Amino acid sequence: MAEAADFQGTCPSPARRLLRRTGALLAGAPLLTGLVHLPAAPAAHAAGQDSLRAASGSRTVAVSLDSLSPSVPSDGDTLTVSGTVTNNGKQAVTDAHVDLRVGQELNTRSAIDAVARRTAFEPGTDGSEVGGKYVQKFPRLAPGIAEHFNISVPVDKLNLGADGVYQLSVSLSGRTSAQPWEQVLGIRHTFLPWQPADADTKTKATYLWPLVSDVHMTAETGPGAQQTPVFLNDDLAKDIAPGGRLEQMLSLGKDLDVTWVIDPDLLASVDAMTRNYRIQTDGGTPVPGTHQAAAKQWLAELQQAVAGKEVVALPFADPDLASLAHGGTSVTGSLSQLKDATDVAASTVETVLHVKPSTDFAWPVDGAVDPSIVKVATSAGADKVIARSDSLRETGDMTYTPSAARPIGGGTTAVVADERLSTAFEGDLSRAGATTLAVQRFLAQSLELHDQTNKQRSIVVAPQRMPTAHQAQAMAQALTALQQSTWSQSQDLAAATKAAPDPGAATKVPSTAAYPSSLRKKELGRSAFAAIARTQDKVDNFKVVLTDESRVVTPFGRAMNREMSTAWRGRPAEAEHFRDGVEAYLDDLSEQVKLIDKSETKLSGRSATIPVTVQNNLVQGVDHLVLRLTSTNPTRLKIVGKAYSEQPVAVSGGHSQSVKFTTSANANGPVTVVAQLYTQDGREYGAPVTFDVKVTEITATVMLVIGGGVLLLVLAGFRMYTQRKRAAAREAAQGAGTAEDAGKTDADSGEGAADGSGESTAEPENGAPEQPSDPAPDTAPENADPSGTGEKVDR
Repeated sequence: MAEAADFQGTCPSPARRLLRRTGALLAGAPLLTGLVHLPAAPAAHAAGQDSLRAASGSRTVAVSLDSLSPSVPSDGDTLTVSGTVTNNGKQAVTDAHVDLRVGQELNTRSAIDAVARRTAFEPGTDGSEVGGKYVQKFPRLAPGIAEHFNISVPVDKLNLGADGVYQLSVSLSGRTSAQPWEQVLGIRHTFLPWQPADADTKTKATYLWPLVSDVHMTAETGPGAQQTPVFLNDDLAKDIAPGGRLEQMLSLGKDLDVTWVIDPDLLASVDAMTRNYRIQTDGGTPVPGTHQAAAKQWLAELQQAVAGKEVVALPFADPDLASLAHGGTSVTGSLSQLKDATDVAASTVETVLHVKPSTDFAWPVDGAVDPSIVKVATSAGADKVIARSDSLRETGDMTYTPSAARPIGGGTTAVVADERLSTAFEGDLSRAGATTLAVQRFLAQSLELHDQTNKQRSIVVAPQRMPTAHQAQAMAQALTALQQSTWSQSQDLAAATKAAPDPGAATKVPSTAAYPSSLRKKELGRSAFAAIARTQDKVDNFKVVLTDESRVVTPFGRAMNREMSTAWRGRPAEAEHFRDGVEAYLDDLSEQVKLIDKSETKLSGRSATIPVTVQNNLVQGVDHLVLRLTSTNPTRLKIVGKAYSEQPVAVSGGHSQSVKFTTSANANGPVTVVAQLYTQDGREYGAPVTFDVKVTEITATVMLVIGGGVLLLVLAGFRMYTQRKRAAAREAAQGAGTAEDAGKTDADSGEGAADGSGESTAEPENGAPEQPSDPAPDTAPENADPSGTGEKVDR
C-alpha cells in the first residue's frame, strides 16, 4: 500500500525525521563509493570474494530468536534476547560466541520487507557487534546439537539514534577445521522499534478480532418433538476446550481493545451444544454429545468479553461473497439466500450474546474486491465493504499509507485494511522463533507507517478469518505491545469508517479480470449454487403441506446458508458431501408422507368405492394436500363420472388415513388407475401409486334372476296391502251390535284387536302406520380415529 511512500524524501515528515534520514544517507556514502570501485581494485575484489564465502557460510548454524523483551524498549530498559543455535554443518564449530548487532535504520516499509527475507550475513549492512560482556560463548558446537543462549544488554549500550525502526541481528561467530578463522556462521534478522517518547500525533489503529469457524451443524435433527441437533463431528468441542483455537481467541481477545467480528453460525452451534445434541458417526447412528459444560462456559465468558465492546455480525455462516458474485448470481434465488443469512444475523447475536451488533459490514475473502463482489456484498443491505490494500491499490501520487475509509460510489464505503499488517501472522507460528519474528516485524511496520507523515490517519488491520491458536497468541502479543506503544492508539471500526478520507487515495475498484486467480480457483462453482437452489425448491414444496413449517424451514434455511460458507474454500469434496447430505435428508423427510402401495383391485358391480391410504410418519401433521385418482381408461372405468377425482387430505403425525373414491364401471376388464398427491398449488408431491382395477363380467342371466327377485318382493308387498284392506272392511261391516262386546274386550285387555293375520293394527304416535318393509336406521358413523394401513374395496 502506498509504495511511493517507501522512498526517502518523498513525503513530509517531522524535522527530526528529516535530519535522521539525511544522516543515514551521509553515513552510507563511503560504503556506496567503495562498492562503485570494487571491480577496479584487486584487494577490494578479494574482499568481495571473502564476503561471498562468508555469506555462504553464514547459513551453517541456524539461529532461532525465541524471545525479545521488551518488544518496544524505552530509555532505561534492558533488552533481553534468548533463543537457540544449532550447528547444521558437518564439522564442529569452535571458539563460538553469540552476539547482537544493531544495523542501519530502516526508513521505508519495503526496506523492512527486504530485511525479513534475508537469511545470510551482509557485512556493513548488518552492523557491528555490540561486544563486550554482552555475548555468550560456546567453546564447541557439535554438529546437530542445539544450544540455548540468553543475552541481556542495557538499551543505552545499543547506541540507538533518533526515533525509528532499527535492524537488530543475532549472530553466531566461530571457526571450523576447514575455515580456521573467525567468521559469521549463523545470523537471524529482526527489528527493534525505537520510540521512547510519545508521538505528537498518534496513528489510530483498528484491529478486527474474528470469531469464525468451520461448518459444524447439519440440517438433521433427532427424532421426537425436541428437534435435537446433529453435528458433523466433535471438532467444535475441541476448539472451545481449554487450549483450543476458539478458547484461545476468546481468552486472549477479552483483554485487548479490538472489534469483534463474529459469525452468528458459530454462536448458534455452541448454543446448541449447551443442550442435548448428537454427533454423526461412521456407522451412521448419531451418538449423544457430552460437552454441554464447556459450551456453557465458553458462551458465558464471551458474553462478558463483548459487553460494552463493538461487535460486527457477518451474515449467518459467513457466505462466500466472491463465489456468489462469480458463480451464484446466474442461479435464481442465490441472492435471496444471502439476504436470509443477513436478516437472521442480528437476531442470533442478540439472542445469544445480549448485545446489538452491526450488520452493515461485508467482508470478502482476503479483502479482495471487484465490481461484482461489491454489488453482491451490498445487495443484502451492507454499505461498507472491508477490502485490503493489495486489492484496492494506490495508483496515484500518494506518498504515504492513507486512512482506511474511502468512498467507492453508490453510497458504499470501502474500509481498506493494510495488507502488511493484516498478513503479519499467517503461516506456521508454532515455533517460538517464528512468533518473535512476526511480532517484531508487525510492530516495525506499524511504527514505519506512522513515521511516513505527521498527518493523523485511521488504519485498519483485518487478519485471517480463522487464526490458529499459535497465530492468535502472536497476534495478542503484538497487539498488547502496540496498544502500549507511544505512536498508536486504539479505535473501533465504526469510527475508522467515519474518518475523513485522504484526498488522492484510491477509490476505483479493480476490474473482475484483476481478481486473483489463486483465490478464484478455490471458489464454489455454479453447480454448488444450482444444488442449493434445488434444495430450496424442495423445501418450498414440502413446507406447504406442514402444520408447523418452522420445524423444517428454519433448520434447512440455516443449512443452505452453511452450504455457501467461506469455510468450504479449497475443500470442494467436503462441500459437495455436505450439500448432498442436506438434500438427502430433506428427501427422506418428504418421503415420510406417502401413498401406500396397492395390489390389484376387483370390482364385481357397476359401481363401487376404492380406498387409497395416505401415511404420515412425521412428528407433525400434514394438511393442504390433495389426492387425485385418475383412470387411464375412463370409457371403461370412471371416477365419479370423470376421468379423475380429487379429495383433500389431512393426516395427523404418526398416522395414516384412507380416502375413498366412488367409481362407475361401464365395461368388463382391467383398468389401470393412478393415485397421486398434489399440493394445493398443483405441484406433484411424492411418487404416484399405480394399480389395476379389474371389473368382473355381469351376465344377462344374473340380471334376470336379480330382476325376478325384485318382482317377487313387489308382489308380496302388494298382497299384504290388499289383505289389510279386506280385514279393515270386515271389521266395519259388523255394525253397532258388536260394539259393546268390543268395548268390553278393550277394557279387559287394553290391547288392539287382531285380525286373522295375527298383525297388530295399532298406530305409532306420529300417526303413520309402521310397515315391516320400512328401512332400518342409519349405521353408526365411521370411527374418527386414523385408519390402519390395510385396505378394502367396498362391494
